[in-house]
Formats: sequence, C-alpha cells, structure tokens
Amino acid sequence: MSDPRDPAPYDALLLLSFGGPEGPDDVVPFLANVTRGRGIPEERLKEVGKHYFLFGGVSPINAQNRALLDALREDFAHHGLELPVYWGNRNWAPYLTDTLREMVTDGHRRIAVLATSAYASYSGCRQYRENLAESLSALEAEGLPVPRVDKLRHYFNHPGFVRPMVDGVLASLAELPEDVRAGAHLAFTTHSIPTAAADTSGPVETHGEGGSYVAEHLDVARLITEAVREETGVEHPWRLVYQSRSGAPHIPWLEPDICDHLETLHGEGAPAVVMAPIGFVSDHMEVLYDLDTEATAKAAELGLPVRRSATVGADPRFAAAVRELVLERAATEQGRAVTPCALGALGASHDLCSVNCCPARAPKPAAAGADSPF
Repeated sequence: MSDPRDPAPYDALLLLSFGGPEGPDDVVPFLANVTRGRGIPEERLKEVGKHYFLFGGVSPINAQNRALLDALREDFAHHGLELPVYWGNRNWAPYLTDTLREMVTDGHRRIAVLATSAYASYSGCRQYRENLAESLSALEAEGLPVPRVDKLRHYFNHPGFVRPMVDGVLASLAELPEDVRAGAHLAFTTHSIPTAAADTSGPVETHGEGGSYVAEHLDVARLITEAVREETGVEHPWRLVYQSRSGAPHIPWLEPDICDHLETLHGEGAPAVVMAPIGFVSDHMEVLYDLDTEATAKAAELGLPVRRSATVGADPRFAAAVRELVLERAATEQGRAVTPCALGALGASHDLCSVNCCPARAPKPAAAGADSPF
C-alpha cells in the first residue's frame, strides 16, 4: 500500500522567489538585475529605488522567505515528510543558479518548485520558468547533472492560501470604528500588469479580456467576500483594483489604481475601506510602500478610514498547503488517483503549462512546461 506521505519522485523542494536588496548598497545592483537588458541608466535606477531607500534599502521579502522556509521545514518534519527545502531568487542572493548548483551537488535530481506567485501571468509564472531554463542551461554548460524540475500548480484558490486572507479581512474589519464597520468597502488589490499580458495569461483557452490573471483574482475576491458574509452576516461591497504600475504611460495597464479607487469611494460616500492585497504572498515592498505608505496617506488626506489586511506570509496553514501541493503532484507522478484541493468556481489549476501559456513578447526557452527543453 502506498504511503500518502511519499514525495517520490521528488527528492527536494525549491522555493523560488523574486529577491530583494538587503541594504542601501544593494538597491541599484538589484534593480539593474530586475531591468537587465533594458538599458536603464544608473541615475534612473536610483530614482526608481527611492521606495527602497525609505526603508533603509532593505526589502522585507528575503526575511519573509526565510520565515516561510522555516515554516515549511517545521511542517514537513511534523508530518513525516522527508523532503529537504532550498531557496533561490530570480534577482538577488541566493541566486537561482547557485541554489540549483548546490542542489545537484547534494545529489538531487527531481525537484518540485514552488514560486512565490499564486496566479497565472507572464511575470508570475512563465518568467520564473524561463529563469529555471536559463539556470539549467548554465549547469549543463558547467558539465553538471541537469535535474528535472516540476513547477507546482497555481495555488490561488487552495484553502490554505484563501483562509488566512479571510481571517485578515475579518481582523481588519474588527479594527475599524464600529460606526463605519458595517458599511466598509473591500478593495482587493493585486499588481497591475499590461492589459496585453493579462489578456494572454493562462492556457490559450482562457485568453481574452483579462485572461486567467483577472479571472483568478476575481474568484478569490468572491470567495473571501462570501466567507466574510457568512462570518459576520454583512454583505460588503467590493472591487478588484490594482497597484504598483511601473510601465510607460502610453501602454494600457489594468485599472483602477488603488489610490484612484479610494478617491472614487470617498466621493460616493463610502464610510471606510479595507484594503486586501490578495495578489501578494507576503508583505513585500509593493505592500509596504504602495498600500501602507502611499494609499494610506491618500486615505488620510481624504479623511477616509482604512485598514490593510494581512497577507498569507508564513502562516502555518499556507505551509500545510504547500505540503499538500507537493504530495498531490507526487501522487499524480506516481500514477495514483488524486483529487486536487481547490475552492471557488475555477477548480484546480493545471500541473503542466501548455504551449503559448502566458506567452512572452520575445519567446525564450522555459522549463517545467509542455514545450520545455529540459
């Protein structure tokens, strides 16, 4: 009889993230990594990096990834899952290639990958797969064994991701003054991306207005709103809004921006707002600056009471969800029947990215997909 805790064929888990600077001297080199190939001058990078300098040049994302690593290792050990966990970043130390080199040197050949992005999009999925392919090519060029990597499915609607956000919204509502609490609006926020990228996000069959990116966020927003209604008996008005736009002004990006939305709600007489950053796994720089600093200042200027709900971070329920995702994928690879755990109307996401899933403007090899070279 098979052991439900058996992670075979996987012999390691890789936590794959964006990375961030950990001091003032890191900011410009980090941003140079992020914008590599775009020819952006150093003075412009210093201007772009002003958000980081406000926080001492330190992004919170690396500390949050360390906390998640600890939570994963603790959960795995508690449940008898013998699977080592490593961590690699796209844009800062520990760099992905270095981590994969360490993993193959340690003898690992079949690696499950968890990206710290819950939704389908080019920047949240395929670009990580491109990074994996680049790193695997580097290992091959060094004459090292090239492991097989399998990216775990999108987990936006896994209960272990959704329920902590529900609790965060409930806690934020409870913090509002009682006289405005029942009428509070919920503003579900995520990273804005170009509308062209949103429209082609996810498998080809989901391409269209907003693609999988918008559909998945809307499904999570509905799940949270319904759970809040069941807990409180109050149906709060809500909307999916966006933040952290960084592109050229002439290129259409998803709207409305959170600050514009706050102005609109104030003009319509909304008594209060809870900002719920459902598009982010942890409280990294976009949350700290765009919501806790900029949007909160806008709300104060308007005299509009606001609270910002917590992200999932290293919540034990999220760590448990990752364990379940690993074992679910392992069972599939073993040929065992498995019922994926998912809430909402969309069901569980795909295991294997199809051809033209979240396509890039300039196609590059990408690992862990139907069209992958590795």
